[in-house]
Amino acid sequence: MSPDVNGVTSQRGTTLVDLSCELFNGMPAHALFPSPIILPYVDHLQAKAAGLGVPGDPMTYAINYISMLEHCGTHVDAPYHIGEHGTTVDQLSLDWFTGKAVVLDVTHFNDREFIDADDLEKAEKASGVEIDGHIVLMCSGFHARHWPNQEMVTNNPGLTYEASLWLAERSRVHGVEGPSTDVAGTKEFPNHRVCRDKGMIHYEFLCNMEPLIGKGEFIFHGYPLKWKDGTGSPIRAVAELPA
Repeated sequence: MSPDVNGVTSQRGTTLVDLSCELFNGMPAHALFPSPIILPYVDHLQAKAAGLGVPGDPMTYAINYISMLEHCGTHVDAPYHIGEHGTTVDQLSLDWFTGKAVVLDVTHFNDREFIDADDLEKAEKASGVEIDGHIVLMCSGFHARHWPNQEMVTNNPGLTYEASLWLAERSRVHGVEGPSTDVAGTKEFPNHRVCRDKGMIHYEFLCNMEPLIGKGEFIFHGYPLKWKDGTGSPIRAVAELPA
């Protein structure tokens, strides 16, 4: 498989596709959460005042200030986020965050629609991959339709309770493009409740999955920061495809 316009070739000859959205000041966040604050703390001009380096070759630096919740941008939810007895992100084994994966095509779903178990079964057959412990990523086209506008956090489609159980029977990890695996505005949170009860984790705010539709099985990487007692973490999500 040759690299496409959305991928780069790694040193080991595989194709790496970035599935992460850009983090920036004031970016859309979940409707219940504040947006990140990401601002310059010291720039190179200000750093000159420290007098670092040697005559004729000053050493300057730049640093940004970041203030944000764990659940902004492309991120993973730890079990503790949705259950008081769940595991925190720093206590989860690293093998939760990487493994064989597949993208299911659900791009025919509109904003705020529910994706049901029958829909996932059809998408599984169309993918050509029998889901058996795979990390299941669902491409709805939602990110491409709305990013970076504020409707990102008010119009996302979501999974039904039955669809979530369908996933639980086949996988312990799944991911979506919107700020939540549940339809925007829900009070029932069917997917989050199933994840809580079945011990699953999921990724939110993924993007750029369109190039992976129909590609079959690949390797997914999405490691969290090791925050003590973390309820989740921003991640750099990457799909690794064979050459």
